[in-house]
Amino acid sequence: MGKINKLPKNIWELIAAGEVVERPASVVKELLENSIDAGATDITVEIQNGGVRYIRITDNGCGIARDDVPLAFVSHATSKISSAQDLDAIMTLGFRGEALSSVAAVSKTEIITKTRDEEVGTRMEIFGGEQVSLDDAGCPNGTTIIIRELFYNTPARMKFLKSDKSEAMAVAGIVDKIALSHPEISIRFIKDGRQTLCTDGTGELKNAIYSVYGDEFSSSMIPVLYELNGMKIKGFVSKPFYARGSGSMQLFFANNRYIKSKTASAALNEAYKNSIMVGKYPACVLFIEMIPELLDVNVHPAKTEVRFSNEKAIFELVYYAAKNAISNDASRPQAQLKSKPVSDILQPPIPEAEQTDLYSLNSEATTDKPPVFSSSPVINTEENIPSRIQLNTPERVTYKKYNYEDEIDLSVKTAEAFSNPFDDDDDETVYSENPNKDIKKGVDSEVAFKYLGEAFKTYIFAEYNGKLAVIDKHAAHERMLYNKLKKDNGSNGSQLMLKPCTVVLSKEEYVAVTENLEMIRSAGFEIDDFGDGSVIVRACPLNLENEDVTQLITEIAGYLTQNKRDILPEQLDWVYHSIACRAAIKAGNKQTDYELIEFTKQLLSDESVRYCPHGRPVLIELTKYELDKQFGRV
Repeated sequence: MGKINKLPKNIWELIAAGEVVERPASVVKELLENSIDAGATDITVEIQNGGVRYIRITDNGCGIARDDVPLAFVSHATSKISSAQDLDAIMTLGFRGEALSSVAAVSKTEIITKTRDEEVGTRMEIFGGEQVSLDDAGCPNGTTIIIRELFYNTPARMKFLKSDKSEAMAVAGIVDKIALSHPEISIRFIKDGRQTLCTDGTGELKNAIYSVYGDEFSSSMIPVLYELNGMKIKGFVSKPFYARGSGSMQLFFANNRYIKSKTASAALNEAYKNSIMVGKYPACVLFIEMIPELLDVNVHPAKTEVRFSNEKAIFELVYYAAKNAISNDASRPQAQLKSKPVSDILQPPIPEAEQTDLYSLNSEATTDKPPVFSSSPVINTEENIPSRIQLNTPERVTYKKYNYEDEIDLSVKTAEAFSNPFDDDDDETVYSENPNKDIKKGVDSEVAFKYLGEAFKTYIFAEYNGKLAVIDKHAAHERMLYNKLKKDNGSNGSQLMLKPCTVVLSKEEYVAVTENLEMIRSAGFEIDDFGDGSVIVRACPLNLENEDVTQLITEIAGYLTQNKRDILPEQLDWVYHSIACRAAIKAGNKQTDYELIEFTKQLLSDESVRYCPHGRPVLIELTKYELDKQFGRV
């Protein structure tokens, strides 16, 4: 007896449905595309419980004639094409004739439809691919399709669905893309009884972008209009300062169809190569127009993967269009200035002794520095020893107070300073781990060094172990903070923000962040889901500014979106890297000599701090012989 069996209809329908219907978002995509092909100008999408329990799509399109309604749910039945030649010139979104039959095979489907020529509409129910009823119905022109209990007859597929929130955001992402692809159609999206999107249908792409992504995104876009090699591209690209942490906001459309194209993305990223930081991605909403013969959309049932007949021409089109838009953009990023009370501006600060925490070096010191060339000792380690000592950090030492009167006669002070710019070489102070005593040069100590100064507000110079140590203060501080975060498992402490920070994310980023809230909280953030694609941050790791928090959460969202397969330790490690980089003192920032001395002391006492988390060296040592050789002395 033969081993080959012809599968029954219900089995091969379920197999075919597996390619087309992966999740509720797949259903919404197919039904929306049918509504657009039907000439609808007004479409409403409603879902409940992420679309698993209930989906309803209502449009004012041409409708389906009564005799065609049962046939519409037969596999490979379509009104879009009739011959093989039609496949070479497809301009409709649907054409395979698989969507309705696949959806009906794994759900309880109801359709209510009416054409303009009919006096009475038609209502039909199909459960699991089997027709249950066919009746007359009173309804307006157009079509309404209701999907209930998706995957009710395929429990194995149900197990692979994510949470209702994640599925709802996936549906919202599909609706957003289709709303952008057809700004001439008014599209509403209602989730669990609440409207979250409504486009005006005026045909203005900028209005649709505003409705979907909000004012910040739409106001950061540059218009694009370019023609090359018989193809046309139009739309918007982001200004360089609005770079994102991932490429999830790069939206490409070919003949008004949303597509995924590695070629187009690579071209866009290359165009911004010298305009944005490494690891950042531009955003775009770009429409490529070409004759349909140059585009093959019959690659996969989902129809998002396409083939171009000339990939190089597509690369050049996107690259030169984006490059041209960037070069013609005259705008500049707006600085976020921090306002100060008038009294702070008019009143000079009163100098006073300050105790400085090594882990808050990035804050501006309020202590006034003595003149750089003053012969008076800058640090007195015998006086004013602070009573409060923090474990694992150097003891704090204060500057001596001085009066404004010392600065009145600048010419006298300058003359005095240059007459004796340094102390006698025999009495130089070498700084050690013990702040209660000075160590004279030549005295043995665990960490004994001579602080020489700072260059370019970036590099610290110190004489240590007979060598000249050049320290990159940002890289060194970044490594120290990273080590501390990792050692304490992120429990280094959090600071409550005076004003909670709301971060708006793309649909993909929002899902990635909300699915990893516990991981982000373990790194020192107090973060919660704020709904509608945003999260709210009420507390953050120490030493982060509000601006840093917004950018950091966006970066974390981008990382989680692109690295979904990373295990938890890798994700935490990346977050620690990012926190340390943001919180570390920046090159170009000004610190006092005392802060830099204490910083150098702790750095040199920790042999593990030699490379920053990115792999850059934090310290370079030069011997006297190497310096003598450079000057030709040996």
